[in-house]
Amino acid sequence: MIKKFGLAAGALLLAAGLTACGTDEPAGSRSQDTPQSAAQTADPGVGHVHGLGVDPATGKVYVAGHYGLFTVEGGELARVGDRDADHMGFTVAGPGTFYASGHPSAEDIAAGRPPHLGLIRSADAGATWEQVALAGKADFHALQVAGTTVYGYDTQTGQVWRGEGGTLTPGARLDLLDLGAGAGKPGTVYATTPDGVKVSMDAGKTFRLLRGAPLLSFLDVADGNVLIGVAPDGQVRTSADGGTTWKPEGRLPMQAVAFTAVSAKHLLAASMDGTVYESTDGGAGFTTVYQP
Repeated sequence: MIKKFGLAAGALLLAAGLTACGTDEPAGSRSQDTPQSAAQTADPGVGHVHGLGVDPATGKVYVAGHYGLFTVEGGELARVGDRDADHMGFTVAGPGTFYASGHPSAEDIAAGRPPHLGLIRSADAGATWEQVALAGKADFHALQVAGTTVYGYDTQTGQVWRGEGGTLTPGARLDLLDLGAGAGKPGTVYATTPDGVKVSMDAGKTFRLLRGAPLLSFLDVADGNVLIGVAPDGQVRTSADGGTTWKPEGRLPMQAVAFTAVSAKHLLAASMDGTVYESTDGGAGFTTVYQP
């Protein structure tokens, strides 16, 4: 099935590999499995970018990466708190409320903490975090909030999980890179896969191929039911009818390794080198808000 899409599928899998933090970290950096405390060495910076978001309480852009959580301040990155955990998954749930997953710092591991964070939540814009579920077990590389529902894709089990009120329920198993869902239809969740975009109408229990949808690396749902995705070549596409028809917008100047739609007009994306791009016109054009 993967060979069906030739180079496009290869690009999708390449993007998946990049977001998985493999062996291509910047020179001198540590691997995913051996995180190191920022207090022990000079601040390593963000590393690979895994997630993006905007806090609706402040309008600040947040960048979650291999070495912690940052905000964009005047074209530079400012670390949030003193943690350098590897935030493989990250999403903004509401004003000052974030969800994340990934791996703890070396200091935490040395203290006996397991290598997987499970699902964690912050109620103070990333300054502190609390455990929600599956500590030491789950590593969610894709996180999405739809109203009061949290969706996550756990790379340890290959399953989509759905949660409300701190309880997570396992759903379908499939190979995916990104999840998309919106508050307008919290029981509908989309997944970008090597076979194409898939959709679940039962809160992640089962998925079917969304016929007619383009091959996408990332997909988000904004402003009710507007689907906004990025193809492996950086092309932005939108659908206002639930994925039946798609309209090409602008094109990112690179292959995206992270993407989020704050709204149908406000988009954020990041490239492999850590550059963060922003669009305020639905993807027609992008500007650079941070460049290493």
